[in-house]
Amino acid sequence: MQEETARTAIDTFISAFNASDDSYVTALLSQALTSDVVFWGPLGRSEGIAAVERFVLDIRRHPAGTGTMARCSEVDMPDEWARYQWVFTTPDGGPRLSGTDVVHLRRNRIDQVIVFAGEIEPSAS
Repeated sequence: MQEETARTAIDTFISAFNASDDSYVTALLSQALTSDVVFWGPLGRSEGIAAVERFVLDIRRHPAGTGTMARCSEVDMPDEWARYQWVFTTPDGGPRLSGTDVVHLRRNRIDQVIVFAGEIEPSAS
């Protein structure tokens, strides 16, 4: 049950990147995130749905064209924390980025997002 709730919030969050129009982004984020969400992204820490919306809209306006964001793993959820892998692909074989997000849930919504973009290189042992 708890993983299904997390999966729903995560998939709604991801759907904001793929909305048919920018005007739907805020509503989708409001369904997935708490109003005081803390977002740790590639450019540092920000707070609130408006900050996450700016990030999503920037990704949607990628110079290589409007891309597609997809969850490409199951949701792994120990207690109130969850993680999943994602992939962002731009059209026509353009740039592709993948990573892992770690999210914290409060009352069925995401209240913290930590974005890890890219793959972790194996250690030189």
